[in-house]
Amino acid sequence: MTYDRLVCANCAAPVNEGRCRVCRASRERMQDQGPFAGLNPAMLIALMVILVAALALLAHQAI
Repeated sequence: MTYDRLVCANCAAPVNEGRCRVCRASRERMQDQGPFAGLNPAMLIALMVILVAALALLAHQAI
């Protein structure tokens, strides 16, 4: 999940604005999780489908 959609339980503001210390801590923690942490599940599935299609195309041309 991306932090731009989260609402802070402490101050009721979007987490990406970082209005309170809880927002800022959550935003920093989510940014440190890695390059694929911000992708939603639909995007990950789409990337997997593209990867499988590319591998199938390469396997077909190798024959």
